[in-house]
Amino acid sequence: MGPFLNHTTPQTALPLTLACNATRVQFAILGMLAGTWGAHIPSVKRQYGLDEASLSWVLLAAGCGAVASLFFAGKLVARLGARNAVAGGGLLMGLVLAVVLVLPGLPLLLAMMVVFGASMSLFDVSINAEGTELESLYGRPIMGNLHAMFSVGGMLGAGLTSALLRHGVPAVTQVAGIALACAAVSVVVSRGMLDTHPSHDASHASFTWPRGLLLLIGLLVFAGMVAEGVMYDWSVLYLKQEIGMPQAQAAMGYAVFSAAMAGTRFVGDALRQRFSERTLLFWGAALSACAMALVLVAGSVSVAAVASVAFVGFAMVGSGLALVVPILFSAASRVPGVSPAAAIAAVSSIGYAGFMVGPPLIGGIAQHSSLTWALSVVALAASVLAVGSRLVPVRVG
Repeated sequence: MGPFLNHTTPQTALPLTLACNATRVQFAILGMLAGTWGAHIPSVKRQYGLDEASLSWVLLAAGCGAVASLFFAGKLVARLGARNAVAGGGLLMGLVLAVVLVLPGLPLLLAMMVVFGASMSLFDVSINAEGTELESLYGRPIMGNLHAMFSVGGMLGAGLTSALLRHGVPAVTQVAGIALACAAVSVVVSRGMLDTHPSHDASHASFTWPRGLLLLIGLLVFAGMVAEGVMYDWSVLYLKQEIGMPQAQAAMGYAVFSAAMAGTRFVGDALRQRFSERTLLFWGAALSACAMALVLVAGSVSVAAVASVAFVGFAMVGSGLALVVPILFSAASRVPGVSPAAAIAAVSSIGYAGFMVGPPLIGGIAQHSSLTWALSVVALAASVLAVGSRLVPVRVG
């Protein structure tokens, strides 16, 4: 992280570097837990005997918990500090995921999913608050790099799951082992983060309803997170159920998606300096829409190399969606009359609602037609992003 230290003194460089590396690890942990969960959606479906509609309610419960927590996460982070909130959220998130495959029935699973979603949302808000503080101290953008680590974690989680499945490790053991290990690492690594409280004024941390241009940007974030959330929750099940891949191979589809997203995010800050954000958003969304359509058409007509088509298509979808959140969050922070922190919190709330709406929408469509038709929502959401890219405020300077 040396290149980011142009606005620091030798005395502050070391703790900032330690804090930045610790935060990068936390982003990777969040991605790894999300990747492990996404790769084991078929395991949850099998363990509890769920159909697509019932599974969608499980995913909806997690989404509801995530959205509900946004009403208090900002105040909690302001009170505890990002470092302590990360430790608490990471521990709770890991403990809940560790028992997700051993619960006695669907009602308790739904309840635990609410807790899982809430703890994940708190963790997400906390690490982004830390990242914002670090970016301010460094004096240059680093959020693209941090968000890339989330995608790296997702790739590692899905890849590790695939390898363990190939070696016959029981799903219960996999999920519990990865979740508990991530929770332990998160708590230990959190000690290296900055001991800062992003907002000592509770009113600045309160939830604010977006409107006007901020609402329009929020709706684009919603479309982007619907597409991204559908890929997280349903891509492995699609490859296993519709294409007929073994779960170990299907999990690699998620890994490919996350790897492509990570790679694009690592170069995202450089791309944003060279090209306009509107251009990047348009072509990225268009790429995702076309790639997803190609995957679904290939699967429906039984193309001989359907596995290769699916993996290449998933990589293109991940690359196309990679810069949606960095671009739109940055655009929200430039809306006149609203503080950057309040603007990002507002569009985040709409974005998480996308995660909440996506699961039952996909489950309902799949129940009445097929998962192939349901995943066309990804192409539709990406198309909305492409059309709406012209609404993004132009960055000056």
